[in-house]
Amino acid sequence: MVIARSLRALDWLNFFVANVQTGFGPFIASYLSANKWTQGEIGLMLSVGTISAMASQLPAGALVDAMRNKKFAAASAIIAIIASALFLAASPTFVMVFAAEVLHGFASCMLVPAMAAISYALVSRADLGDRLGRNARWASIGSALTAALMGVFGEYFSLRSVFFLTAALALPALVALSMIHHEMAPKLPRGSPKEKKLTETGEERETLREMLQDRRLLIFAACIVLFHLSNAAMLNLAAGEVTAHMGDNVQLVIAACIIVPQFIVAALSPWVGRQAQRWGRRPVLILGFCALPVRALLFAGVSSPYLLVPVQMLDGISAAVFGVMLPLIAADVAGGKGRYNLCIGFFGLAAGVGATLSTAAAGFAADRFGTSMSFFGLAAAGALAAALVWLAMPETREAALTKEAEKPPVEA
Repeated sequence: MVIARSLRALDWLNFFVANVQTGFGPFIASYLSANKWTQGEIGLMLSVGTISAMASQLPAGALVDAMRNKKFAAASAIIAIIASALFLAASPTFVMVFAAEVLHGFASCMLVPAMAAISYALVSRADLGDRLGRNARWASIGSALTAALMGVFGEYFSLRSVFFLTAALALPALVALSMIHHEMAPKLPRGSPKEKKLTETGEERETLREMLQDRRLLIFAACIVLFHLSNAAMLNLAAGEVTAHMGDNVQLVIAACIIVPQFIVAALSPWVGRQAQRWGRRPVLILGFCALPVRALLFAGVSSPYLLVPVQMLDGISAAVFGVMLPLIAADVAGGKGRYNLCIGFFGLAAGVGATLSTAAAGFAADRFGTSMSFFGLAAAGALAAALVWLAMPETREAALTKEAEKPPVEA
């Protein structure tokens, strides 16, 4: 009964955390532009947030690993995100925006692994895929609904109100977090020689060097870099083409390109988690990664702006697979060795590297060779990512979980 209640609270936690994170997307650029910031200044400040997030991935993951109370880690991160939103709402000055971007970058990198660790503590390994799928479903629903709500607030009140709304939506996230209960591992006697070497399950903690020697971790990190190298710039290029060739309804088309895939993710993620437990990780990864080059090639050939939304639905497939598989493979690789959250941070860093390279390379290619050639380049990166999964990525699901995975999933 307690576990079922905790799992329902975890659903709502994912919903409201996604609400909060939505406020730090395109709304920041609109807010700063409305306050007379130049595009160069806005780009510089957004880069500060990106660099902060990339630099924080490994330290934040290691910090969450070191903290016994994962709920406290998540609560601290949510409170820091509230502070970031209030900094932005208080004043659009350089110091306040800089502080908000740095604080939000670190807090987000701490929140993601903390929530994954809470999920891991509540369910068995055999049910983890299904649980991560539910997490992704509720997060996608939260993102889609909140994007619309924040758009209404920004349109009819003020852009500053978006950040007050962001801070307000974090409060029910804290309430949901407080309703989650799971048993913590018993503490070892103070001074015990193994006090710092054992994981919460009593196993010996893997060293960082040992973790980085794991072939599965390194290959999947390379797959992540290629995935984001293909994916990150795709919608930006498509949105640029829409803006250049379409006068009316451009904002509606772009909004639909963002919101529609979220509903695909919400519908598909639980299925992805279940099939990853039954089929194994590789078949599901191949499915999600193959959607990337197909989407890029379709974008290159689409002439009507209204066809962008159906093509963008493929992003929902890739996002559902990637969102579930990253923490699931991290659990396979390092979950029982005390490095689960550091592993998630490592994969997050790989994603940041790929996304940064993607936007820079795609923008240069579009200026030099044209948008269609840029899409072909993104398609090639996506095809390479799928090929790497097919040819080099080992299956990470443990054979012992196969029979358990055939059982009906635990209902939350």
